[in-house]
Amino acid sequence: MANTENYDQSELHKFEELASRWWDPESEFRPLHEMNPIRLGFIEEQVNLEGKVILDVGCGGGILSESMAKAGAKVTGIDLGDAPLEIAKLHLLESGLDVRYLNSSVEDLAAREKETFDVITCMEMLEHVPDPYSIIQACYELIKPGGHVFFSTINRNPKAFLLAIIGAEYVLRMLPKGTHEYEKFITPSELNEWIIDVGLETKKIIGMTYNPITRIFKLNKKDVDVNYIVASHRPS
Repeated sequence: MANTENYDQSELHKFEELASRWWDPESEFRPLHEMNPIRLGFIEEQVNLEGKVILDVGCGGGILSESMAKAGAKVTGIDLGDAPLEIAKLHLLESGLDVRYLNSSVEDLAAREKETFDVITCMEMLEHVPDPYSIIQACYELIKPGGHVFFSTINRNPKAFLLAIIGAEYVLRMLPKGTHEYEKFITPSELNEWIIDVGLETKKIIGMTYNPITRIFKLNKKDVDVNYIVASHRPS
């Protein structure tokens, strides 16, 4: 059974407190701004977004949602944080783009809008919820047969602990301390197993590496040790 209360209140509170700075590229959300171009590029390599009906799960302040809308997609962004959603809606006044933002869990949306979307993105979210499997199951229910589902998260190993927590939160201070919990990180094999178990098929897994000097993220198919993205699809 889907977990319709699949959230951690302390996790929501973290992002609620920072919401006003979501669109500041030099704020705590700098990593999202810096990785967004390669996330979007990877998605567009797999599917043409023009005219597609897309769901952005855990959309936050709307950085990726707006990028996909700009590419010609009809985008719905969902989140459980009121403050990030308000920031996302306000930013539409500046960008002039059209995105439907909803305060909803993905599980609740799956009960209402089954097989509605051509593409689903769930980026940097699975490592923040109590039951990531439930999120993946709901994505399967929401995607149309033949549709594409993208997940990104953080691997669980000593290198990821060193770079994603010690490096990013304590040394470089790119993120607030406590942003991530090592125990919630997900290995590619775990994520792949869950994807297959719900009925999706994995198409591609690729890593995202970061150079703190140039402040540039790059895709690296040989390095999924820390951040990585998975492209999957629902068979027709």
